[in-house]
Amino acid sequence: MTGGPSNTPDSGGARAGVITLARHGEPALSRRVRLSAQEYRDFWARYEIMGLLPGQTPPAGLSGYVDRCDVLISSTRLRAVESARLVAPGRDFAQDVLLVEAPLPPPNWPSWVRLSPRLWGFFARFWWWFFNHHEGEETRAEAESRADRAAARLDELARGGQNVVVLAHGFFNMMVSRALRRRGWRQTVREGYKYWSTRRFERF
Repeated sequence: MTGGPSNTPDSGGARAGVITLARHGEPALSRRVRLSAQEYRDFWARYEIMGLLPGQTPPAGLSGYVDRCDVLISSTRLRAVESARLVAPGRDFAQDVLLVEAPLPPPNWPSWVRLSPRLWGFFARFWWWFFNHHEGEETRAEAESRADRAAARLDELARGGQNVVVLAHGFFNMMVSRALRRRGWRQTVREGYKYWSTRRFERF
């Protein structure tokens, strides 16, 4: 990510900014374990409140782009807040609960089923997305509504000509991406789901 954004005029005559969704850095919680469903619930609860693994350095391209952006926003989760602080030391930024990750309640499988956190995350997301398994937490429909509200807020900022960077979470960033595309934004950068990865959106 080098150079400035290639803004173009929006339909209202103003030059639309660029929206960049970035995933947080690596959290300080090892995934090299095998867990039962209940143990994964406990693992996810710890994951949600923990910060970053020490010693990380954000990608230079992301840091350089954030230096030139107009608006920086993070999720309220500590791992996202610490990521924003690393990528923009000393800079003020907003924190928005609207951007927190969608829940990951695992399927209620017997205790002898022991999987890595990565596999539990996959199955939990699959059950949540396709079978509405939410255990009283946010449903897929509710999360999609929240993602649409987040996209509307980002759309408003960027349509006013501001370049926006969001430090949030892998899956929820994907949901916001879908909502932005429905609003006419085109994805021009997609780096996958790894830590510090980005998705970039522009209007043409």
